Amino acid sequence: MKNIEEINKASVKKILAKKKIPAFFAGDLIKVGVRIVEGKRERIQYFEGVCIAKKNRDINSSFTVRKISFGEGVERTFALYSPIIGSIKIVRSGKVRRAKLYYLRDRKGKSARISEKIKKSIGIDISEKTDEIETIKETTAIENKPKAELKKEDLKKENTLKGKDALPKSKAKKQELKAEKK
Repeated sequence: MKNIEEINKASVKKILAKKKIPAFFAGDLIKVGVRIVEGKRERIQYFEGVCIAKKNRDINSSFTVRKISFGEGVERTFALYSPIIGSIKIVRSGKVRRAKLYYLRDRKGKSARISEKIKKSIGIDISEKTDEIETIKETTAIENKPKAELKKEDLKKENTLKGKDALPKSKAKKQELKAEKK
């Protein structure tokens, strides 16, 4: 016999295979495409607002969206896996410190605003990356040469690269330029 929870999880997997639901949280500005049937015609009407609450309970998951329509606050609660929902789009990610934003009901105007979450791009600048590649090539070239062939300058470079006489990069470059001028 199957447990009710197992049946719910199976139905959630089945629904997720058909449609994609993005990961959104309370504070995000989302646009929900709601299917509306008028007689024989079916259309999608968008409900755009701030997600003030999200409840994760397998098949019973739901979320509440709040918007201001003609100066009046309107809240609508949607079942996350409902066939009524056509699409969910995240317009903007909000930076909040709470899971439920019910305090927005009492706020009006600028005090009801939510600041935007800034996503940091983690990466290395191209110029820095080329410097690192050049230093790696120099160290491998120096290490591959026999010690008898090395000059005094190469020994100094090797020592600075290995960190024995480690100087800041700017001082090391100045010394290299002086050696080249001579």
